[in-house]
Amino acid sequence: MGEDGRDGLAELKAQLRHLRAERRLTMAGLELRAGLGHTTASRALNGLGVPSEATVVALARALGADAGHLLKLRRAALPSTKLPAPKVFSEGAGAGVDERFEERYRRYVEQRHGQLSVIGLDLSRPDRACWPLDAAYLSLELVNPARVRETDSPSRVTGEWVEGRAERAEQALAGRRRTLVRGLAGGGKTTLLQWLALVTARQDLPADLAHFGGYLPFMLPLRTLIRHGALPGPQEFLAAVGCPLHDAQPPGWADRVLEGGRGLLLIDGLDEVPQAQRSQARHWLREMLAAYPQASYLVTTRPTAIPEGWLAESGFSELTVRPMSARDVGVFVTRWHTAAAAGASGERERAHLSSLQEALKDTLRSQRDLAQLTTTPLLCALVCALHRDRHGHLPQGRMELYEAALSMLLIRRDRERDIDAPEGLVLTEHQNIQLLQRLAYWLIRNGQTEMDHDTAQALIGDALPAMPRVAQQGDATGVLAHLLARSGLLRTPTAETVDFIHRTFQDYLGAKAAVEARDIPLLVRHAHDDQWEDVLRMAVAHARPHERATLLRRLTARGDRTPKHRTRLHLLATACLENATELDPDVRQEVEQRSTALLPPRSYEEAMALAAVGPVILGLLPGPDGLEDDEVEAVARTATEIGGDAALTVLKKFRTNGEAALALTNAWDRFDTHDYAREVLAHMPELPALAIRTPEQMAALQALPMPKMVTLAGDFPVDVVAAALGPGGFHCLSIFDNAVVRDVDFVRPHRELKRLRLVRCPNITDLTALADSPLHTLDLIHSGAVRIDGLKALAELRSLEIDMKLPHQSLGELPVSAELTSLHLGSAACRGLTLNGITGWPNLARLDLAGPVDGFAEAASLPNLRDLVLIHDAGLLMLEQLPPAYQIRELWLGPWRGGDLSLVRERLPHLRTLSINCYDKDWTLDLTPLSDMPDLTMHIHGAADVLGSELFPPDAITRTPRPRT
Repeated sequence: MGEDGRDGLAELKAQLRHLRAERRLTMAGLELRAGLGHTTASRALNGLGVPSEATVVALARALGADAGHLLKLRRAALPSTKLPAPKVFSEGAGAGVDERFEERYRRYVEQRHGQLSVIGLDLSRPDRACWPLDAAYLSLELVNPARVRETDSPSRVTGEWVEGRAERAEQALAGRRRTLVRGLAGGGKTTLLQWLALVTARQDLPADLAHFGGYLPFMLPLRTLIRHGALPGPQEFLAAVGCPLHDAQPPGWADRVLEGGRGLLLIDGLDEVPQAQRSQARHWLREMLAAYPQASYLVTTRPTAIPEGWLAESGFSELTVRPMSARDVGVFVTRWHTAAAAGASGERERAHLSSLQEALKDTLRSQRDLAQLTTTPLLCALVCALHRDRHGHLPQGRMELYEAALSMLLIRRDRERDIDAPEGLVLTEHQNIQLLQRLAYWLIRNGQTEMDHDTAQALIGDALPAMPRVAQQGDATGVLAHLLARSGLLRTPTAETVDFIHRTFQDYLGAKAAVEARDIPLLVRHAHDDQWEDVLRMAVAHARPHERATLLRRLTARGDRTPKHRTRLHLLATACLENATELDPDVRQEVEQRSTALLPPRSYEEAMALAAVGPVILGLLPGPDGLEDDEVEAVARTATEIGGDAALTVLKKFRTNGEAALALTNAWDRFDTHDYAREVLAHMPELPALAIRTPEQMAALQALPMPKMVTLAGDFPVDVVAAALGPGGFHCLSIFDNAVVRDVDFVRPHRELKRLRLVRCPNITDLTALADSPLHTLDLIHSGAVRIDGLKALAELRSLEIDMKLPHQSLGELPVSAELTSLHLGSAACRGLTLNGITGWPNLARLDLAGPVDGFAEAASLPNLRDLVLIHDAGLLMLEQLPPAYQIRELWLGPWRGGDLSLVRERLPHLRTLSINCYDKDWTLDLTPLSDMPDLTMHIHGAADVLGSELFPPDAITRTPRPRT
């Protein structure tokens, strides 16, 4: 840490200690208020290390302090990752020209993306509508969509599926260079990219994102780029997004940045590209990947816009934005009111905002129906703004929330500020909405999210003859200027374009326009297009009862006659019921009958599709009696994904069913900690696994049966971990993302412990404490500080998983003298490794590879090798290295990326079980090359179609999800 970092840490320490003394809080009282462990709070107040952002916010809340100010001090305390000062180059030196321009470009990005528009802050002063991103940014949680459950035989894809572990965005993105992020409208995807652009340009990166050090960000909103036809090449990036520096960039500069692996392409909004042009966008992205494989890419989309695995073959991992947790909402409410207070006119208004902040938090805690609305930053900001605008009174439903927000943004803010006719125009709320609807509906019909300034002006001009009172006050130019300046809903992202401040308002107004225009056939015709999904749902809410009935009948009828879109259309119709406040009972029954044909769900994917419908589907979910095992797990997962009190009622029916156990234990984070522990977990006859991520969960663990597998995620100190684990009873302990624990001595008393997993534990180095333990399974994942030579002391070790860079080039150099029977090498361990020497473990019965390796042929000499797993980049073609291996009986492949299965028959002639996971449902799998292996049993997950299945006995092939007849 440099001198500036030490000064910043000292200032942060001094501020925290001063605030604690001022509030007369004991350390115990502070820890209780902040919900932090003793070690975490103590380290922050004693300046023993830079606390996490979440810790600073929690302390600020507990101390009644300005979180924004403390966060700035934290940023100043971070280790500097600034680029060195630009060198002085002589005129004409190419490198010097590039570096000088890059400094200009970094400053531009910092200024351009350093402010965040916060809805509702401009009610008192329009110049306060933006807030520094440093203070306003909230790091949301991202999660891997799904993975196969860890079992004794994970090669069987018929095993259970579990949700990946949720992590804060910077942790989830650690080490990733190609990522697709899915999230709901208003979920914070664009803000995430904006923050990444800012910290990358400023080179003020968190430690987890150090791999972006020295990078240059390119923010590329596809909604803007696609309007110009052909998507731009690198030299056109700056011009395409309206950056005024585009003419100043040196020739070939962007190409050199990307080719040198220093470019971070932040590609926003695949869902905002019309379906007809998505193949063009995908081709453009593939061309970029082929030309610049060393660059990094982060792409965002709404969840249902593109199929799972759409970019998997290009090496993209997928993450999903989690709904805001209660703690996230609390932090957001604090920051919103802090930002609002910065624009307050005096101490009296600041005191009023402080009281509103506490009142809103109490309301959200006590009214769960309202709390369910605050699942995204957009909705949370609307609730904050409306709570302030309505003096503590809030609407109850989502549509009522949007309606109230429009009224607030269109009319009430000017009334509150006593502003009349600032542009010489006075428009009623209805007149404003009529004009905005016209613009919104044009955008929706044309599959766009922004339009040319001239188009907007022409659309308003077409409307004015029918609106004489508006036309008397001004022409189309003046009316558009008024809407841009006063509506609070329109903005000009560039000098030539106009769009809505958020897609949600566009869909709301466009749906209203469609209903008023009686365009029900048009709505139904586009219902299969994900860009119209929210429009359909809102149209049902806007429609009169007879219009609503007609719309839903036509929607279900189209699903009946269109097999390709049947599931989507019938689920969409069911989702619309939530907004159908008054509906013919016969129509409601018709819609629900279509849904029951899709029930119960049989897979993770089907569960996610049903959960996307929303709470209305909960009433249709069957109980556990009479369900198949895969249906039990999928029904429980559907309810856990929806969350809320109604979902909790459903889950209580499943708490004694063993097939639902994993789905139930994984859902703890989605509900109130103590309610869920008391009403669900405490009633389960056995807890197979439990993840502890918060102090509240750690406290609740004491009253629960000890699970067989315990996962501790976060900086829990050793004494807290030891106390929580008590006398033991568990067989597997996983420690994730813990920078506090420095040794593993605390596991010594637990003689029943058979498996230890260390995942991203950067300060654990020594394994000698495990020397005399009965441990038979050890997993070292992204914990690069561990000294590998400690493995030789683990005499009882039988199974080893390593996913980190190894200090050896040859596997035979691995210092393991124990008789291994199972070995898993993750993608990081496979990089640059050969399997030479693997025969030193002749009892090896299982080999898992997550990446390509040399020396694979030596594995054929292992006499006891029975199971082979080739995942991620270690695909089917790895078998080309292998001579015929007659001893191998089971093979797992995934994600499937195509290939000729003849290799399986040739290299593994005695294979008895083949498992293939396609992930992407678009794959067609041809089993014909295996037709002369009649004893082969196959498990296939996710394939769109399977060819050659008729060549095998009826029970030889198991497909998940089970095809519906």
